[in-house]
Amino acid sequence: MKGAGQVVAIACLVTLACAVAEAQAPIRIGATVVQAGDAAFDGQALLRGYQLCVKHTNEKGGVLGRKLDLLVYDDGLAPAAAARLYEKLIAQDKVDALLGPYSSPLSEAAADVTERHKMPMVAPAGAASSIYAKGRRFIFNMNPSGEVALEGLIDLAAARGLKTVALINLDTIFGRAVSQGTSLVAKKKGLQVILAEAVPRGTTDFTAIMTRVRSANPDVLGGAAPNIESSVAIIRHLKASNVNPRMTGMTVGVETLKFHEILGRDAEFVYGAAPWLPELVEVRAGGLIPIARQYPGAREFVEAYRSAFPGADLATNSAAAYGACQVLVEAVRRTGSLDSGKVRDTIAQMDYSTVYGRFRVDRDGLQIGHKNVMFQWQDGKRAIVWPEELAPNQPRFPTPPWNQRP
Repeated sequence: MKGAGQVVAIACLVTLACAVAEAQAPIRIGATVVQAGDAAFDGQALLRGYQLCVKHTNEKGGVLGRKLDLLVYDDGLAPAAAARLYEKLIAQDKVDALLGPYSSPLSEAAADVTERHKMPMVAPAGAASSIYAKGRRFIFNMNPSGEVALEGLIDLAAARGLKTVALINLDTIFGRAVSQGTSLVAKKKGLQVILAEAVPRGTTDFTAIMTRVRSANPDVLGGAAPNIESSVAIIRHLKASNVNPRMTGMTVGVETLKFHEILGRDAEFVYGAAPWLPELVEVRAGGLIPIARQYPGAREFVEAYRSAFPGADLATNSAAAYGACQVLVEAVRRTGSLDSGKVRDTIAQMDYSTVYGRFRVDRDGLQIGHKNVMFQWQDGKRAIVWPEELAPNQPRFPTPPWNQRP
């Protein structure tokens, strides 16, 4: 009997050791991010946000008593590759949780996979509302929808008595959302859209479309590009074609320091829409600007980012990725488990403030708790100019013609 008891005791110890080892195994979070070629700048910014959030979470003891482990593949900015790799993450790598890729087309492709496997995915770079209008239940958006991306530009233009708008968009689901939404906002504000042109994704020569814009002579030009390269190309062709709107506003890439580094003085006066900027948490003469209170921990995030990635541009995508990771970690913590269905339900009901801002979604997973700011490049700096009741700066208006700039 004594020998049998020893066997039982040993078996219990082995079982306990296995249970402890299993409990301490890291929680594996999977994602794909473009890391080379087209849009690599944006993808790498996203990746740095994920990496920093995982690092900080682990330094605080992880979640559910377990550390986090991040597994990331390069999707090459190809929707088919993203879908295949998310399938691999779930079916072969057996990850416990997911975060989204860069861009709306890839978020859409990944959502088809995550929906089929019933695994929630927080998407920091999938702003096209059409992604969330198809009855999906497992994808959640961090950003204001593309339809309201240029709301601030139109609001500022209406306040200054401008009347006509021209819109250029790259033909992506995000670009179409921006164009359609901006048209509706303009109509509500009493502005007339006199030109709306979509060009194929990958277009680098905008000469022909600039000829049409110059002929239309709009007061306002709005551009929706999927990456910094396209945004830079549009501004360069504006100058080359001597097109002189009184206001020009853009979406993706304009918020990065790289945009001004590439264009130099030609970036001056350009307006950009951004869900987040490091300037939101700067200390000014009167203390933190009022809007900063909506971003708890953002100052610490900015300092940690610059320490961890010296010389790297602190882009909006990095904060969005960090915030998406915060939402996922908090949802797991609140749920008390990694059960995908339960974590999904927790995310759907969350009203939670991250370094990126407030997270709250509607029944379709579309962000409704967060709002863009509008900034303008002024003397090489991003000056926040909208919403006016919160902005510490005034727009420099009107934009002078190219031949009258210093």
